[in-house]
Amino acid sequence: MQFSENSRVWVYQSDKRLSDNEIQQIQNLLNEFTTGWTAHNNQLKAKAEVRYNRFLILIVDESQAGASGCSIDKSVHFMQQLEQQFGIKLFDRFNLAYREGNEVISAPRHDFEAMLKQGSINTDTIVFNNMVQNLNELQTKWEVPFKDSWHIQLFRDLV
Repeated sequence: MQFSENSRVWVYQSDKRLSDNEIQQIQNLLNEFTTGWTAHNNQLKAKAEVRYNRFLILIVDESQAGASGCSIDKSVHFMQQLEQQFGIKLFDRFNLAYREGNEVISAPRHDFEAMLKQGSINTDTIVFNNMVQNLNELQTKWEVPFKDSWHIQLFRDLV
């Protein structure tokens, strides 16, 4: 199934690395959810994936039917259920993810700030911009150097 580069995207970041077993279970639940996801009784052209053992990504191609407030609420409620079922946090926007070599790590804002001060994170460190809005941005603006991300605004005084 092809998706338009303008397809809407929602990125949910887990506060911990998910095991392969958890990913398999979560992917099955995501597939069930997207298969039955509707807006005003119209089937949404949707898919979901787990990336880097940490990110749950929902994608909706609105060329067929647009995601409405109610359908978005359904997805938020579904993600909250996943949080409870797997003991993870998906809604903490100040749990910041970054790359350390091939590893994707997340840290609370204050830890991230401490690492910036120590120099273990710098302006070239790859961070994840989970605020991307569409598939094109997911492909081009999701993994970016710290200096090119919204994160720099949080820590402007440190860089």
